[in-house]
Amino acid sequence: MAWKTLDDMDLDGKIVLTRVDINVPMDGGRVTDATRIARIKPTIDDIVAAGGTPVMLAHFGRPKGEVVPEMSLAHILPAVTETLGRDVTFIEQPSREALDALPAGTVVLVENTRFTNMETDNDPKMAQFLASLGDVFCNDAFSAAHRAHASTEGVAHLLPSCAGRLMAQELGALEKALTTPERPVVAVVGGAKVSTKLDLLGNLVRKVDFLVIGGGMANTFLAAKGIDVGKSLCEHDLAETAREILKKADEAGCEIILPVDIVVAREFKANAANETVGVDACPSDAMIFDAGPQSVARINEIITGAKTLVMNGPLGVFELEPFGTGTFAMLDTIAAQTTAGALVSVAGGGDTVAAINASGHADAFTYISTAGGAFLEWMEGKTLPGVAALG
Repeated sequence: MAWKTLDDMDLDGKIVLTRVDINVPMDGGRVTDATRIARIKPTIDDIVAAGGTPVMLAHFGRPKGEVVPEMSLAHILPAVTETLGRDVTFIEQPSREALDALPAGTVVLVENTRFTNMETDNDPKMAQFLASLGDVFCNDAFSAAHRAHASTEGVAHLLPSCAGRLMAQELGALEKALTTPERPVVAVVGGAKVSTKLDLLGNLVRKVDFLVIGGGMANTFLAAKGIDVGKSLCEHDLAETAREILKKADEAGCEIILPVDIVVAREFKANAANETVGVDACPSDAMIFDAGPQSVARINEIITGAKTLVMNGPLGVFELEPFGTGTFAMLDTIAAQTTAGALVSVAGGGDTVAAINASGHADAFTYISTAGGAFLEWMEGKTLPGVAALG
């Protein structure tokens, strides 16, 4: 779909309502990771440079429509000021008169949008109130784009609207990965449970040439094929569903890659005694913790021949030594191919980002999404309300 960016808008002298995601982690009153704030800086800088006044709308935590003092955005104001490198004016209850009275180039942060249920209910009255505050709406919060809220979707229909720099970057990367990708396309999907990613798998088998399934999800598929997975994490009740997905993949010409050898152990702990066995030789009292070297060699061979890769989930229990071996070996290959200019690589999801960071390859991927639910819903082929409203 086509969407407008900041470059398409006249911002000079305009108040620009800017939806951002600065829902950052805190510990003891201190922001522990300001990455999300840093990623909105290009948008704020460009609005100011174009003569606009950015008025940031954001949520923080889950106050569920109540005013919860601990979830006030005032707590993160120092981190926002420091990270953006600008003075930021905090306004608890904004009005058009108050915003108009501010000097040009002022950067404003409005109190938590979720302090009222009108936000999450996408109440037209709140959307109209927000629209009355500004002249232009800029959505720079892809991570909240799967929510049809007043500050993400409602207000977008009432003002000239565009995507911010981060949103445009995210949408461009995602479009390149699955909407108009260079082939062959490979998707790597891992995680504990098939049940949480049924829509995702159903969409991917129609879109990609190879689908690598890892983690606990792979165990469910192996069991569905009649392979004994011992005491491994496995959703045996989804065997029929797994077989249906395998059938759909076959019909669509998508090759599903499951482990052919596995690393097993009897204790869920770091450096537990382990062994590598064929996929059909899992001891009945053991658990599968990683893909074996033959499996990883096959995955790396596929990645080396691919042009586009999308990743959502690791191959094994990468948090525990030495069960990250398969995931890290795969990430080495993805990083090398991307750096060489041979592969477009897009990754997202909490565990995925953690694994990439642990591997030291965060700078080597084409794009890493921090969006979580929105990234997953996009991969599932769903329409994201906050994005659709910009079209």
